[in-house]
Formats: sequence, structure tokens, C-alpha cells
Amino acid sequence: MKMETDMDCEGSSIREELSQMSFEELQKLKEKLGAKVYNEAMFGHRKVSPSDCKRKNKNRPREMSSKVPVPLVPKIPAHKQRSRDPRFDSLCGSFNERVFRNAYRFVDDIRLKEREQLKSRLKEESDPEGKEKLQYLLTRLENQDREEKRKREKEDRLRAEKESRINALRQGKLPKFKSKAEAKVEELVDNYEKLKKTGKLRKHIEKQRKRNTQKDRKKLVKMANNFDRTNKEGS
Repeated sequence: MKMETDMDCEGSSIREELSQMSFEELQKLKEKLGAKVYNEAMFGHRKVSPSDCKRKNKNRPREMSSKVPVPLVPKIPAHKQRSRDPRFDSLCGSFNERVFRNAYRFVDDIRLKEREQLKSRLKEESDPEGKEKLQYLLTRLENQDREEKRKREKEDRLRAEKESRINALRQGKLPKFKSKAEAKVEELVDNYEKLKKTGKLRKHIEKQRKRNTQKDRKKLVKMANNFDRTNKEGS
């Protein structure tokens, strides 16, 4: 009992000394000693008896904790890296055939070199089967070049027509729009003039005649088959 009395006296003397210190000095002392030791020196050591933890009435409900339980977060699977094809992805912009063709114009030079190499190999080839394969590749490249040239000329013609309409609007004139029939006739006339200049008109006419003959022959065979079928069903 005497020991406890001495400790209480010592604590009261310490608290009296601390009460005479400034707030700044108290803060420095608190940082130096620590919050626990500082609070014991200021307010004394409070012993918690087991009876304090017991409820006065066992039927009284316990106080709810202010700590909110953290909800369980479902595990989100990691995003799977997916490859994207720029040709079919809207994020890569819309496809512009003219820009694409201008960007890969160097491919035309590569095709020209390949065509020249195939021609030289075709002259040196003696095997009939090898000649047939080389001729097939050469014809394929020539057809691709011809198709690219036709597309380019069509684009140039459409661009020129668009510019002429814009110029007409700037001059206060009514722009002229061609119908599909007029555009088709104009395209046929242009092809005729080009074939005539290159001397390939006769060859083109022969191809068209053969193609039309084959179509007519197929139609006649189909009509004959249908006629035989109806006769068999009637009999």
C-alpha cells in the first residue's frame, strides 16, 4: 500500500510539472517518449478489472462494433491479351483503298521485276510442264497488273468528275450527274478506244464471241434438259 501511495505522489508531481510546460514543449516530449508513456504520465495508469468487461445485465445486447466488415471482393480474372487484325478493327480507322494503294505503290515495281524474271525463265525453260507453270504465273501477274491499272483509271475518272462538279458549283452553275447507264456506255467507249489503240480490239471481240457462244450453248443444254424432263413426267 505504501508503494502505491508513493507512485501516486510521484505521478501527481510529474503531472504538476507537465502542467507548467508550454504546448510546444508537451508535443516534443510526447514525440520523444511516445504516446503510451506520455498518456500514463499525464493521466495515470488505469487498471482494467475483469468486472469492467462484464455486462451489468446479461440480457442486455452487446454494443455493435463501429468497424464495418470488409466485403469479399470476387476475384476478377486477368484480362486476356487478344490479338487484333487492323483490317477488321474499327479502332484502326476505316479502310481507304486509294491511300492503301499509294502507300504500297512499291509493290508494282516488285511485280514488274517478277514479270521480267518469269519471261526470261520461260525462254530458257525446256520442260513442257515447267513452261506451263511459268506461263500460268506470268499470265496471273499480267492480269493482276491489268486489273490494278483499270481500278486506278476508274478512280482518276471519278476524281476528275467530282472536281468538275465542285468547279461548277463554285462558278454558280448546276453540276451534272451521270446516270449508271451513261457511265456504263462511257466506260465501254473508253475500253473500245484503248483496245483500238493497242491493236487488241480484234482479239477482244473474238474472246467476247467465244464467251457469248459458250453462254448460249449452256442455255440451250439447260432448255433441252428441262424439255426432256417435262416430257418424261407427262408420259
